[in-house]
Amino acid sequence: MQVIVFEDTRVSELKPLVNLKPVYGLYTGFRSLQEKLEHFINGRVKLTWHLRRYLAPYYAEQYPASVFNRLEEDDVLLVNGRLVCSEAAARMITDGVVEPGKAYMQGDDLLFARVHRYLLENDRGLLPDLIDTASLAGKLVTQSVTGFRIIGHLWDVIAFHPEEILRDAETLALGRIEGTVHPSVSLVNRSSIYVAPGAVVKAGAVLDADEGFVALGEGAVVDPQAVLMQNVFLAPRSRIKTGANIYSNVAVGMGSKLGGEVEDSIIEPFANKQHDGFLGHSYLSSWCNLGAGTNTSDLKNNYSQIKLLLNGREEMTGLQFLGLLMGDHAKSSINAMFNTGTVVGTAANIFDAGFPPKEVFSFSWGGSGGFKSYEIEKAVDTARKVMERRHVVMSASYESMFRFVSAMEGSCRLFV
Repeated sequence: MQVIVFEDTRVSELKPLVNLKPVYGLYTGFRSLQEKLEHFINGRVKLTWHLRRYLAPYYAEQYPASVFNRLEEDDVLLVNGRLVCSEAAARMITDGVVEPGKAYMQGDDLLFARVHRYLLENDRGLLPDLIDTASLAGKLVTQSVTGFRIIGHLWDVIAFHPEEILRDAETLALGRIEGTVHPSVSLVNRSSIYVAPGAVVKAGAVLDADEGFVALGEGAVVDPQAVLMQNVFLAPRSRIKTGANIYSNVAVGMGSKLGGEVEDSIIEPFANKQHDGFLGHSYLSSWCNLGAGTNTSDLKNNYSQIKLLLNGREEMTGLQFLGLLMGDHAKSSINAMFNTGTVVGTAANIFDAGFPPKEVFSFSWGGSGGFKSYEIEKAVDTARKVMERRHVVMSASYESMFRFVSAMEGSCRLFV
């Protein structure tokens, strides 16, 4: 039986965060959905992957040992890529629970299904770009289930984050200090602190795990007088800048740099917020850069629930706290300000005084005074330079993927 982790048609509702990544590349807690799956499966079955065709060449290049968009067996177990894996979910995948011809539904979401390949492939033997689970479920015996966590809305990555970062932390080797810690560093509740080999904590910093955990990956650096507390995870080679205040459920991705005041936020790999300014209940995708003094609001003055504007339509989130949701390669200039529940698209560039709109389209350029389309050649040139600064080469497949998103997302917008 082949296990395929798939993308369904609801993935489109998670743009712009999934424009340059499969849905299982999203983070909540300090692991991506893919990493959570791999952790709980622990090699008991082989996972293969389905994703949109324009993403496939780059991800096949990055993970040459993995199988993408290829049917290898007649008997297929489908696993929804939006699933936030748990031990219970892993048992559904590894223990033969799902019978042939059966689908397990949680509300309108198909979580698991066991099908013959002929229900998936077209006349050329190819998988669809996105799997229409409603149509597929109509051909199967369905059973309703509850208790599974699945990303259904753009804001779920933040809504699930406080619980997920604690669940991810259960696997950390807390209580071990193996890196270099300056004698003047204050370590509060050492039993809930982990400093990996090669990590460095400089003079006057505070790692306060009295009300949670603090964990530093290999090669992570905490600069002088920074304060980390209440559930903070630094991935390998990330850096916290001098005087930063990082607290309350913050996950910092590999190679990212963080400064200022940050709480309840997810920072993907190779993102940059080095300077002063507040970031709260926010999600920064890879290659984002927030200019000095950029601030986000994550709470409305009247304390009411926050709305998002998605494709011009208001969506109630049910959340009281929600800040900035920013797609890959987006940027803000110095002293930029973002209102509660602002969504910024891929490779958007925000500048100018005042608050930009709460929905900034991908490949747009401007600010409170209006936006125009970001020319693709300039966008590619900037993205290449940004990646080179972190010693990452923009491959031909990455550039092709980037250009595809520009054509798909940018050209269909009107800028005023």
